[in-house]
Amino acid sequence: MTHTRLISLIVAVALFMENMDSTVIATALPAIAKDIGTNPLALKLAVTSYLLSLAIFIPASGWVADRFGTRTVFRAAILVFILGSIGCALSHSLTDFVIARMVQGVGGAMMTPVGRLILLRTIDRRALLSAMAWVTMPALIGPMVGPPVGGFITTYATWHWIFLINVPIGIIGIYLVTRYIAEIKAEKQERFDFIGMLLVGLGLGGVAFGLSVAGLDLLPLPPVLALTALGAVFLMLYVRHAKRTPAPVLDLTLLSIPSFRATITGGFLFRMGIGAWPFLMPLMLQLGLGMNPFHSGLITFAGSFGALLMKPVIAPLLRTFGFKNLLVPNALISSALLAACATFTEATPIALMFFILTVAGFFRSLQFTAVNTLAYADIPIQRMSQATSVVSVLQQVSISCGVAVGALAVEVTNHFNDSAILTVDDFRPAFLFVGFISACSFFIFLKLDKDVGAEMANRKASSSVTPDDRVN
Repeated sequence: MTHTRLISLIVAVALFMENMDSTVIATALPAIAKDIGTNPLALKLAVTSYLLSLAIFIPASGWVADRFGTRTVFRAAILVFILGSIGCALSHSLTDFVIARMVQGVGGAMMTPVGRLILLRTIDRRALLSAMAWVTMPALIGPMVGPPVGGFITTYATWHWIFLINVPIGIIGIYLVTRYIAEIKAEKQERFDFIGMLLVGLGLGGVAFGLSVAGLDLLPLPPVLALTALGAVFLMLYVRHAKRTPAPVLDLTLLSIPSFRATITGGFLFRMGIGAWPFLMPLMLQLGLGMNPFHSGLITFAGSFGALLMKPVIAPLLRTFGFKNLLVPNALISSALLAACATFTEATPIALMFFILTVAGFFRSLQFTAVNTLAYADIPIQRMSQATSVVSVLQQVSISCGVAVGALAVEVTNHFNDSAILTVDDFRPAFLFVGFISACSFFIFLKLDKDVGAEMANRKASSSVTPDDRVN
């Protein structure tokens, strides 16, 4: 096995564990809610608290990796994620579960960006697309087996065991990292931006938590609006702080690079819409269409199956068409397929559902892989750690916002339908709304340079513009 493939597959062990966990919990939400005595939609707090924990601690990941070394931080992150998983399995209330999910988030906050940093610092830029494909291949197995495995365990055993799956996977990951990953530290150590970290944490915490509790009747509306507004104020204060700080925790000057800015803004909108799907779909299938967790998992598994089919064709497609010609139409195709889930009813054939979700998974994964790779096309090697932090934070924030917005749309529809229980009709506007949000990324990708990412795609540029020109 080549060095590139070996490093990529080792990093993928952590991604496998994290991705499998996120899909397993989505399938088990109704059963968990019943067991701990809460509303299934209230468990969006468990989803968003994990994503929020990621967003708060990811900014520190680049600095921590530079300071203590990628191998040390990567191993520690896997260990913390394991401990959080055990905490989830032992939870007996919504509070316990949310706290355990936040501990998981601390581990995940270091795992994903530091794993990506390992690739960026050890693999040549021309081989990065291949490495990204390799590292996402095993990671896709997690979401692929997660829904049916989680559904099977939840239906025929107990939901607590779905989190204990992470323990042996994590132990294997720690062993492989210890044996094969080199310890890489930055040559120059920057002073850590504690003030920036505090402002980002308070800002993201206020906005994400405010959106999460909206519509749950956990707090009156005025405090919820005040909390969200206060979070927005802290984020604006951070923007001001970052302009005055030599080494901010999130380097916003990277947004001056056109390709990076487009993937951040366009990717945010796309993920915000698509990110609601793993939360909404299992709930609709189980609460709206009356399926048990196992049958629901077998159907949602189709999305990951389609994503796996995409991986062998991503490199040839990018080499043939280029990043822009792929991202622009695919944003609309993926969004339309997301909105198509609103058409599912009790009379919809299972085979048709499976087909639609498989095709949707194919195009969705195509978009994600292209966006994730293009983000680093014009980033100087010495700024890679800062770039991974910005990308990872905004990825998690966008998904967290998507879950919150999707759940809020269901809650509002259910309120106007004046129903004591959730029905399939309550989910239709949510799928249409998040599909619209995702489709708005089309306008961002439309502004990309036609030759953007040509080097990464191993494609000859049609003009004389170089990556350095695009940075400037």
